[in-house]
This record gives sequence, structure tokens and C-alpha cells, in this order.
Amino acid sequence: MKLFMDILFLIVIGYFSYKFIQVLVKMKQKFILPKINEDIAAIRKHPDKPVDFPVYSKQKVGIIIYSLILLFVIIMFLLGVFFQLFDSSLYLLLLLPIVNSYNILNLFAVVEDGLLSGSRFVAWNKIKSFEFVRIDVNHKFYGFSAEANEGYQLKVKTKFYFTSCVITSDEMKDRLNHILSEHVQVNEKASALKEEATINE
Repeated sequence: MKLFMDILFLIVIGYFSYKFIQVLVKMKQKFILPKINEDIAAIRKHPDKPVDFPVYSKQKVGIIIYSLILLFVIIMFLLGVFFQLFDSSLYLLLLLPIVNSYNILNLFAVVEDGLLSGSRFVAWNKIKSFEFVRIDVNHKFYGFSAEANEGYQLKVKTKFYFTSCVITSDEMKDRLNHILSEHVQVNEKASALKEEATINE
């Protein structure tokens, strides 16, 4: 059982490390959005803070912190295996910092072959659906900022998880909708109906 947990933990850590390295590599690509400061102001990972440009100099703090978290977890795992410090239940505690830090990079950008969102890269062919949900008084993001209160939450769903951002202008919503509709094979009628139903409520 211990060996199985060790192998499983290594696979999970390898996955998170791979996804992080993938984001760093994709940040070298030409990005489609955001391009200018007005774009930055209209896209947010958290409703009260606009994202930063998808370049190393702007994401430096997030990259360093996430790298240190990964390094800490790997070192603690190796020490635990070498000195027999952990039982299997403590592996979950080691994973908590990584699981809860995927948004440390204040990043949401469209690149040529997908989306960069926090410490994740989502390829176009991995996206199953997307929708824009209007932020109203019943939405969990309502009240964080005046801009967000008038905006939308973009939810992008893959097979195993979803990622999201807050859009604070109709123009940016239309641009992202156009880009996503071009690249993602989804049931656009269903997405449109969902958005219309949300607006009418």
C-alpha cells in the first residue's frame, strides 16, 4: 500500500509539474489576448484584480512562488520516503498547497493553440464547452468590485475540471465569444440558450 501511494503521489506531482512547465513554454508563444492595457482591465482571474500580461516579467512573482511550492512538496516527499516520516494519509496534506495555488499566477490569456489560465494550459481540443454567466446579486462574485458587478463570469469546461475568469465589458465578452466559437467544437445553441436564460432571470 505504501509503495502504491508513493507511486500515485509521484504521478500527481509529475502532472502538476508538467502542466506548470507547459504554461511557461506557452508563454513564449504569440498571444492573441490580452494585447493592450484596455484588454487587461477587462479580464480578471479574481473579480477585484485585473490580470497581468502573459510575459515572464509580469508573472515573475507568481512563477517564483509556485516553483517554491512545487519544490517544497517534492523535497518533503523525498524526505518522507527516505526517513519513513509519513504514513499514507499525510500525502493529502502535502498536495493541499499545490491544489489551492493554481491561481497564484494572475494569468488568463488566449494563445494560438489554447488558453492560459493560472498555472494551467488548456488546449482547444480539450475544451468541452464554455458559457458566459452574468454576475448578478445572486452570483458569488457580486460585491467584490463595481466593474465585476456589471460583468460576466466565463466558465470553460474540460473533461475533468473547469477554469474561469471574470469579464468586465461587453466588448471583451464578444471578442472572447468569437475566438472561443472559432476554436471550440461545442453546442453553441445550448451555450446561447443558457446565457439568455441567465440574463432573463
